[in-house]
Amino acid sequence: MRVGSTFNVAFRALRRNKLRSALTALGIIIGVGAVIAMVGIGSGAKAQVEAQIASLGQNVIVISSGSTTSSGIRTGWGGAGTLKIEDAEAIRREVPSVTAVSEEVPSTAQIAAGNQNWFTRVMGESPDYFDIRQWLLAEGAPFTAQDVRSANKVCVIGQTTATQVFGNDDPVGQTLRIKNVPFIVSGVLTPKGLSIQGTDQDDVVVMPYTSAMKRVAGGTTLRNINVQVANATDLEPAQQQITSLLRQRHNIRAGRDDDFTVRNQQEIAEAATATADVMAGLLGAIAGVSLVVGGIGIMNIMLVSVTERTREIGTRMAVGAHGRDILTQFLIEAVSLSSVGGLLGIILGIVASKILSAIKHWPSLISPGSIVLAFLFSAAVGIFFGFYPARKAAALDPIEALRYE
Repeated sequence: MRVGSTFNVAFRALRRNKLRSALTALGIIIGVGAVIAMVGIGSGAKAQVEAQIASLGQNVIVISSGSTTSSGIRTGWGGAGTLKIEDAEAIRREVPSVTAVSEEVPSTAQIAAGNQNWFTRVMGESPDYFDIRQWLLAEGAPFTAQDVRSANKVCVIGQTTATQVFGNDDPVGQTLRIKNVPFIVSGVLTPKGLSIQGTDQDDVVVMPYTSAMKRVAGGTTLRNINVQVANATDLEPAQQQITSLLRQRHNIRAGRDDDFTVRNQQEIAEAATATADVMAGLLGAIAGVSLVVGGIGIMNIMLVSVTERTREIGTRMAVGAHGRDILTQFLIEAVSLSSVGGLLGIILGIVASKILSAIKHWPSLISPGSIVLAFLFSAAVGIFFGFYPARKAAALDPIEALRYE
């Protein structure tokens, strides 16, 4: 029997039971739509986290003080001021692949200007900080190396801080009191949005780290050292060199724990996106269950169809149809239902993800690869769950089929 005739017979059988065909395809439509929407939301969440990681800068290594062990008591990450300015200078001097270093002294403080005040983060940094973070200024200028050497009372503020304290006024050149110490605002940073921890990166005051030590936070140690290397391939070698250098400088003997933590940007990204990966996989798996249920629905309806059309199958065999023709016909019916359902499900999934993104403000990212994969999977479901009913129909004995009531 010709393939074209087999297709015509299969499509006529589907058209005879329009409602049943539509309800059968509905399971696939919902399944594929759910997969597209859930995977899109999961991928969007992962892309958002990756963008937040990228806002930290490119090829960055973060060195944090702590932990230490004293009298059996261990402090956690950042729990002890074990990093010194001399450590940062040694890294800058002795690790060849390092292109920028920023000593970091973080704290929080109440700030004020005029009759407005605000509680915010205060970051003591070096001038390299803005290059490391790839953080441009919207207006004004950053502080300089001379400001660091002289511990000058200058600072750069984020957009949120500028709005909360100065309103619509131009902050550049104005005085900002930090713990009652007057600082001159030299510039305003461009917006960066939320960090991977969910905090507002634009709610910040950045000043020379020497000024932060002397006038705001106190102390003589660093909490972190931010390091940038030339290329991504230099991250791991530089990380090992920094670890060896600091162990030597801190006189840490073999077998003893480090009193600092060194993490590169790739490690931070992997840790941050792990949750997003799990969420995307879980959402996709849950949605995939509905697709399998839709496939079971196709099998159920096709089995019913075989039973209802037993005499028809017997008649076709009696006039010369072969078993493979019957098998092909029922497979075409099953694959047609699942493929049409897959196409409609893709449209439903894209629309649903856009609606959820607009209403709930969830990020959504639907890639062409996920659309192609969903369609191919829906077609495969039709073949897998349609094969048994098709084989059952092809195996019918023509004589017994013609006698079937």
